[in-house]
Amino acid sequence: MTATRVEALDDATLRRLPKAVLHDHLDGGLRPATVVELAATVGHTLPTTDPDALAAWYYEAANSGDLVRYIATFEHTLAVMQTREGLLRTAEEYVLDLAADGVVYGEVRYAPELMLRGGLTLPEVVETVQEGLAAGMAKAAAAGTPVRVGTLLCGMRMFDRTREIADLTVAYRDAGVVGFDIAGAEDGFPPADHLAAFEHLRRESVPFTIHAGEAHGLPSIHQALQVCGAQRIGHGVRIMDDIVNGKLGRLAGWVRDRRIALEMCPTSNLQTGAATSIAEHPITVLKDLGFRVTLNTDNRLVSGTTLSREMSLLVNEAGWTADDLRTVTVNAVKSAFLPFDERNALIEDVVLPGYDRVSSPRA
Repeated sequence: MTATRVEALDDATLRRLPKAVLHDHLDGGLRPATVVELAATVGHTLPTTDPDALAAWYYEAANSGDLVRYIATFEHTLAVMQTREGLLRTAEEYVLDLAADGVVYGEVRYAPELMLRGGLTLPEVVETVQEGLAAGMAKAAAAGTPVRVGTLLCGMRMFDRTREIADLTVAYRDAGVVGFDIAGAEDGFPPADHLAAFEHLRRESVPFTIHAGEAHGLPSIHQALQVCGAQRIGHGVRIMDDIVNGKLGRLAGWVRDRRIALEMCPTSNLQTGAATSIAEHPITVLKDLGFRVTLNTDNRLVSGTTLSREMSLLVNEAGWTADDLRTVTVNAVKSAFLPFDERNALIEDVVLPGYDRVSSPRA
């Protein structure tokens, strides 16, 4: 791969760079104004009805350093995602917001079981979200900013419906659903508790990722990989516990050598206390050690971020270069839950040419 030099990694340049996001929650990425409008429609009380103040409230509430409290902020977004109208709008806007940020491939995840209070069934939730995503992709393509979005269905690890959601994933695997995940509070709810769901997905040849190594350490990552068979790890920052002075332990070596993607989310990790600063976030060390790290937003509303912002933070606070950004973007596409030929085409036809357009060969 030819090294490149971007003339200036300013905000405008970063927005133009083609991006890929693998770890982004639908219910964590709503527009503040949309939350306000939909809440009024369904009669839900918000902390404030001013969109700017609501965005600030989310960001401040999420900066507690506690994953459980971070997750609690989703009460208000989920409240407006219980109807067909709410799901259609939020899904369509989700895609348009990705396109506006230069994302060319995204995987969005959500838990259908959390969107049933308005009377929708699980299949109706999935079909409605897919309809909204399709509308967003059509509008983005018509505007000249095409983006492809696949869906991951999440089972909530503290509840007992993960096998049911795995069945739902299999049922809609040819209708835009590309994989599965478990989400929710990690500590105290180990991945192996849901082994039946993962075994079913493996039998059906459906890929899955698992949130692990964020609020809990190496045992969580080990279970996700060696017991459950995950193809990717959500967050995975605690893999650093198995690296001492640059020397990899057996689990860390397994993750690196098998090219298991780590879906890393710097700003979110700071908010939940899984990392202490952008400059010292494990993503940089792991990148330099040859791990397949990917850069993600996790929850754009809750974390007050975009993928361009995550890139900017790493450039300005961790010394990242255009080559580093290209590497994590290619990593993400290589690890997408897409067929091999489609991943290759996306890299060769979209990602690399996109970097070439804002780059020039090194002297």
